[in-house]
Amino acid sequence: MQIDTTSGLIRGAPYVASPNCDARPEGAPIDTLVIHSISLPPGRFGGQGIEQLFCNTLNPDDHPYYREIQNLKVSTHVLIRRNGQLVQFVPLHQRAWHAGLSYCEGRSRINDFSVGVELEGADDLPFEDAQYESLTKLTRTLRQTYPAITPERIYGHCDIAPGRKTDPGPTFDWKRYLDTCA
Repeated sequence: MQIDTTSGLIRGAPYVASPNCDARPEGAPIDTLVIHSISLPPGRFGGQGIEQLFCNTLNPDDHPYYREIQNLKVSTHVLIRRNGQLVQFVPLHQRAWHAGLSYCEGRSRINDFSVGVELEGADDLPFEDAQYESLTKLTRTLRQTYPAITPERIYGHCDIAPGRKTDPGPTFDWKRYLDTCA
C-alpha cells in the first residue's frame, strides 16, 4: 500500500470525492489517527448508505433513520468495508469532517490534525478479519508517511468524544490491532 503524497490518495483504493472537507490550517501537523465505525442503515452492511451520507446524496425515503441524519455534513478520509476494501473520500492532506466536537491531548478541532478511518461495523458486532488486516496495512502506511502518528496517538472516536460517541465500540479488539501495527 502506498500514498501519493502529492494528491493525498492511496494508490489502488477507489476514490469517491466527498464535498465535506476543506483545507487543513497552514502548518497543522498530521499526527493523530481516529478509528470510527459506521453502518447505514444501522446494523446493516454492504449498501450505498455510507457513501451517500459522505457525498450528501442520502435519500431520506430509503430508510426512516435517514430522515434523522439527512442534513449532516460529514466525511472520513477512508472507509474500510466488511471485506477489507478501502474506499477513500477525502485526500489525506485535506481536513475530513469526521470527529465533530472532540478533544484530545489538550487540543480541540481534532479534524485539523487527524486522519479519520471508518470501519463498516456496529458497536455490538465483531469486526471482520479482513478489516483488521486492511486497517493494519493502512496504519503502517500512514505511520510511514506521517511519522508523528505514534501508537499513543491512535484513538477511538469514543476516546475523543466521550459521552457523545461510542464507536468503534467494545467489540473492537484494540490489543489485536495495536499489536499488529507495532
